[in-house]
Amino acid sequence: MSILKALERLRRIRCLEEEQRRLTLETAVARLQLLKQARDSADKMERQGRARVTASAVSGELTDRVAGWVETESGRQRAQMLQPRIAAAEVEAVEQRREFLQKRVARRQAATLIEEAEARNELDAERRSQRSIDEWFGARLHRKIENEERGEE
Repeated sequence: MSILKALERLRRIRCLEEEQRRLTLETAVARLQLLKQARDSADKMERQGRARVTASAVSGELTDRVAGWVETESGRQRAQMLQPRIAAAEVEAVEQRREFLQKRVARRQAATLIEEAEARNELDAERRSQRSIDEWFGARLHRKIENEERGEE
């Protein structure tokens, strides 16, 4: 029974570790999503700048054209700055996912060991019970035979 308690303790520890890894994974994925949203925002800024330059060509407004160029360049630089961070965040998310899955496997292995130990204990209990019943019937049969030999019933 102490083995079962130790395995239960191990399973609880592995559950906690899995939960920690899950939270770390969620944090890494959230960070990646934020960086991708920032890149999308930078791409949108670049597109809006180009649209402003195009519109200023029609209207002839020099300030709109300059503002469009600045906005386009700013969006492009921002997107370029974010790209290495996104790549690093993707690598981190993949690593965190791998670690989370390893902890999940470890927890499931502990759960399987517990199930096997419980099944073994149950089988042993059933065998002891059957042995006890067999001994009781054997003793009863033995008493009955002894009584018949003595002429008693």
